[in-house]
Amino acid sequence: MKKILFIINRKAGTDRQKRLDGAIARHFPANAYNVEITHLAYLGHGKDLAEEAVKNGVHTVVAVGGDGSINEIAQGLVGSNTALAIIPLGSGNGLARALKIPLDVNKAMQLIVADQQQAMDVGYANEHLFLSNAGVGFDALVAEEFRHTTKRGLYGYAKLVIQRFNSYQPDAYTIHIDGNRLQEKAFLLTVANGNQFGYEFKLAPNASVFDGMLDLCIMPPVKFLDLIPVSLHSLRGNIDKTRYLKHYTGKTITIAGNSLQFLQVDGDAVPFTGNEVKLRVQEKAIRVIVNS
Repeated sequence: MKKILFIINRKAGTDRQKRLDGAIARHFPANAYNVEITHLAYLGHGKDLAEEAVKNGVHTVVAVGGDGSINEIAQGLVGSNTALAIIPLGSGNGLARALKIPLDVNKAMQLIVADQQQAMDVGYANEHLFLSNAGVGFDALVAEEFRHTTKRGLYGYAKLVIQRFNSYQPDAYTIHIDGNRLQEKAFLLTVANGNQFGYEFKLAPNASVFDGMLDLCIMPPVKFLDLIPVSLHSLRGNIDKTRYLKHYTGKTITIAGNSLQFLQVDGDAVPFTGNEVKLRVQEKAIRVIVNS
């Protein structure tokens, strides 16, 4: 009998919780699955629960939530045989979109039943795990400010972008990628493992969590009105073919800059001190349930 652990981010309302419970009961009958349902209670709880699940021989840990809670749960599964499954209930859902996991709860659960697994890469930025991307530029500043805002979702994010754009000073960076040295002034400096930022925005349209590489995306300083074509090209998935983006691939990347202040991983700001970020890929680190 397969052990399945659902870890739910409680931001879901009562009605949604009832629908989730009903869907779980339908798709995972008690005669075939040993199902346990638990909820995130504190920062870091997802990692603790996932590590415990690995020790208890759980077959699949299902992360129910957005990219932040999925990241936390994934931290406890690296290097194990316990698979990660995703029911995307966040706003951006970057990893779920990259893995082509349906945003519909019932369809996502059908994938878990099908149990098609593949080993995916993860990235580390100063040893903070990331599944989709990490950044030190304007996106990292917005992630830091986003932590303190009550307006979530795309609207809240877009509002912060507009408010902070004019006062942001693009930094000059020294970058080493697999031994090659670059010097660039950048508005955005993002390292992608997957192809999604969330909301279908793609800075590295051809990036893959299965290719053993990280994609370095450098956006030179842009004017405010450039944000419109930048957004459109990102949504269309061809920004890497425009003047707005320089693109490189590698396994180890070091970024140094005198004004480095912020670091984001999977859209969440993480503690950062110093003037250097070291990024690396760990290949085939997590077994993940994918859409076949």
